[in-house]
Order: sequence, then structure tokens, then C-alpha cells
Amino acid sequence: MGRLGKTIAVIGFGVLVAFGQAEAKNNIVIDGSTTVGPLAKSFAAYFTKKYNVAITVSESGSGNGAKSLINKTCDIASMSRSMKPQELVAAKSKGVNPVNNVAALDGLAIVVHPSNPVRSLTTAQIADIYKGKISNWRQVGGPNAPIVVIQRESNSGTQESFKELVVGKEVPVTKNAETQASNGAVKNRVSLTRGAIGFLGLGFTDASVKKIAVNGVMPNPVTVKNGTYPLSRPLFFVTNGQPTGSVKQFVELPKTAEGKRIITELGFVNKY
Repeated sequence: MGRLGKTIAVIGFGVLVAFGQAEAKNNIVIDGSTTVGPLAKSFAAYFTKKYNVAITVSESGSGNGAKSLINKTCDIASMSRSMKPQELVAAKSKGVNPVNNVAALDGLAIVVHPSNPVRSLTTAQIADIYKGKISNWRQVGGPNAPIVVIQRESNSGTQESFKELVVGKEVPVTKNAETQASNGAVKNRVSLTRGAIGFLGLGFTDASVKKIAVNGVMPNPVTVKNGTYPLSRPLFFVTNGQPTGSVKQFVELPKTAEGKRIITELGFVNKY
């Protein structure tokens, strides 16, 4: 089976497992988002232990996850955004019917260096920072220091979500922005750079960076779930058609007690 991106984990040794009348697979291939990756891998470890089904998890980005599903080289595309119109057209041309299964909810946390005194920004201010219209922290109540803008790569679903929620889908980000390849890389760069600003999934934040409020609302499980945090989004396990068998069992893990426990432990937010 062809693969896109680097294989991060191959978990378990497949044995055919019966799931009622539905067809069971003795292996499941997952490809896509680096944001959803930790959740997919934790679910895979639990699922393999319980059902003895081999699961391969790759993190090549939401865009490549969509391509893998369209090309039928994965069973589940893990995505931190919905499929784009052109991806849906490509899927239809290949006889693929993408179905979104919500894995968890997430907040896009806006993060700065811990020493930065700025505690809150509006979505308009964040947009102007990423457009290059605001370039010094003193313009938003901070110190007299240049802003170092950090973004994600173009194939990132997190980048797509940020642009849709803040900057605008078709609006270019400032050419001075630095590009990082993952949530971890963004966090590391911001943690080491006093003037930096970046965005990452809520589950990836820790004490090395400072989360700031957006429109006066801090990102946390309560504000993400009730929608008051303006940069909230769903994370998806996308399947070709309504899932059956072991794939159905897997994508329904977020509705189970064990799945909810894993979601919470990883810093994501339960939908169900």
C-alpha cells in the first residue's frame, strides 16, 4: 500500500476480529494531521491492545491525509480542518465519499514568550499582526520590541484553520513570517524567542509558552466546548463512506468512556 509522509508508529500485530455482521479489518491505516496525531496514536495503542488489530499512524499533514483517502491508500484521514471544495471534487472523481467523524474539539491557542506582558489580543489585532500591519508589540500594549511572527506550513490543517478563523482564507500572511513544520516546532520557537507570537493546538501548550486571551476569552476545555473561545474547531477522523467493522469501532472511540479519558489526558476537548 502506497504511503504519503513519514510513518510514525506501527502498533500491534493484526489478527482478524469479528465485529457483529460488519466486515472487520485486520489492519487500519491512518494518515494526516500532526495535531490529531497524538490522539490517533493513543487511540491506536488502546485499540490494538483491546482488539488485536494492527494500526499504522502517519503524520504527513491534513492535506496529505486527504490525498491518501482520495487515493485509497489509507482507511482514515486524520484532519484538523474540513476537506476543501477541490478535495471533495477529487474524491468524487475517484469514487470516494468523505465522511467526517468528529474525533475531538480543539482550541487554536495564541501563544507568546512567557516574559511578554501582553495578556489579551482581539482577533482583529492578531489578523493585523499576521498581515504585517502591526509589527511592534508596543502597538498592542506591549514592550517596544519587534514582533516575530510564526506560522505553519501551507499543507497544515492548523494553518488553514487559523487563516479561516482569523486572517481570511485568501489573505496572504506577511512575508516576514517564519514557517514551522509542527505544533512542537512552533512551541519551541516561541519559547526561545522573546518577541515571538504563534498558534498551536490547545493540547500542545505547556509552561514553556504563555497562552493569551482572544477577545477577552482564554482557551480552555470549557470555553472551547461552549464555543465562547473564538478560535475553536473540530478535529476529524475522515472515512470513505459510513465506516463499518473495526474502522467504525475506531472512529467511535470518542463516544466511549476510555476514549473520553484519552482525549482529556491529551489536552483536547470531548464533544460527546
